Amino acid sequence: MTNANQWGSTLTFILAMIGSAVGLGNIWRYPYVLYSSGGGAFFVPYIIAILLMGIPILFLEYGIGFKFKSSFAKTITQIDSRWQFLGWFIPLCLLTVMIYYSSLLSFDGIYIFLSMFKAWGADPNLFYSSTLTHSTTNLSGVLNFIPVVAIALLIVWSLVWFISHRDLEKGLGRVSKVLVPLLFVIMILIVVFSVTLPGASIGLAELYAPDWSLLTDFNIWMLAFSQIIFSLNIGLSGTITFAGYLKEDTDIISNTLIIALANSFFENISAIAVFSILGYMSLQTATPVSDIVSQGTGLIFVVYPAVFNILGQWAYVIGPLFFLTIFIAGLTSILTMIEPLSFSIQNKFDISRKRTVTALCIIGGLMSMVYATAFGGTLLEYVDAYINQIAVLFCLILECILFAWVYKAENLVDYLNSKSRSIKVGKAWLFIVKYLLPVGIAIVWFGGMVEIVQDYSLERLVITLICAVVVFAVCLFLTLKKPTNPNWDN
Repeated sequence: MTNANQWGSTLTFILAMIGSAVGLGNIWRYPYVLYSSGGGAFFVPYIIAILLMGIPILFLEYGIGFKFKSSFAKTITQIDSRWQFLGWFIPLCLLTVMIYYSSLLSFDGIYIFLSMFKAWGADPNLFYSSTLTHSTTNLSGVLNFIPVVAIALLIVWSLVWFISHRDLEKGLGRVSKVLVPLLFVIMILIVVFSVTLPGASIGLAELYAPDWSLLTDFNIWMLAFSQIIFSLNIGLSGTITFAGYLKEDTDIISNTLIIALANSFFENISAIAVFSILGYMSLQTATPVSDIVSQGTGLIFVVYPAVFNILGQWAYVIGPLFFLTIFIAGLTSILTMIEPLSFSIQNKFDISRKRTVTALCIIGGLMSMVYATAFGGTLLEYVDAYINQIAVLFCLILECILFAWVYKAENLVDYLNSKSRSIKVGKAWLFIVKYLLPVGIAIVWFGGMVEIVQDYSLERLVITLICAVVVFAVCLFLTLKKPTNPNWDN
């Protein structure tokens, strides 16, 4: 590992990993999940999910990455060359997430400028679905190209390329040191402003009112665990790759705890901001919060513009700041998604970082153009389900098998403890990563697959299958192609 592929400091690594975790999922997904999953009662499964899955898996991933100090595909090959296919499968799944994220980021970038003039007009829903996206559920909509979205996507991918093709410290490291602190500062300012709005208490009371009866609902527990997976980016090779760039004197376990706690803090203050603003809208329009709140694109690109429409002159400040916060959160996440596959290709085929990142950005940018069509919004929903219900959970199961069983997690205990100046891992951690998590996640994954088969339309099933086949074919190609780097097997 050359110095160009190392973090300049542990602080830079922590900021980059917090940036990776504090992504769109915190603002886009978490507030609605918290609200719809029992409010205050949701903190019970949420905290358990952090303690039983989030932190233990992060220990495992950072331990593996720090010990092997190599690309993800090479790490898997060194553990057992028969599993090399999975060393490509997981980073490729992360690339599909990256392409999906790029579309969300492009829409948000458009809304940064729209919010400066409230250009969505009096009916934000009509503007988003008709004027901007020309949204349709008909597959023929893929032929209806939307230039403004395509331009936004090109800008997003150009930003990703400009930052990622540089050496780690000069690219992602420098950006993280600026954007991550800025992200927290802007969000805290928005929270301070939003909680002082008239009606903020209405939204917060609605958000945190506990529904203890939901604790017996299996789906609530599934949502809690999937939220932690989604927000911490576990199971998708990123943390393993970046841990390999750490210096030898790093305290892995303490840093892991900082990253997990910072992520939890950010997503919870995001929820406070969101529901304070929704409470204000509820008061101004005499509409119950339950009739206003929605999830995903409905919340970000329809509800918030509607709120800003009645916020007065403050909207011209808060609106752009809010969408800028989402953009920074998404950008800090997406920047970490290209590295696992990029570094694996560099490792096996001895291709320069610049050429590899350039090729991946071109391929990703071209593939993302399907979201710049009238069918893009519908496809976004399909891919979101594929990522959250199939790909991410499946990758996490594979990681547990590979690292806890094939490599044997027992081999990491002394190593992790030697790198920790705080908590020590032992039998409880081994039980969690070897037995509890693989079985629990497998049950959740199987339940999601049953739901897909039962509830999805034929069109949606076909699109999901195509996604899986494409990823499988590329993995097979990368696995079977002979390495051109003479050090690949060393």
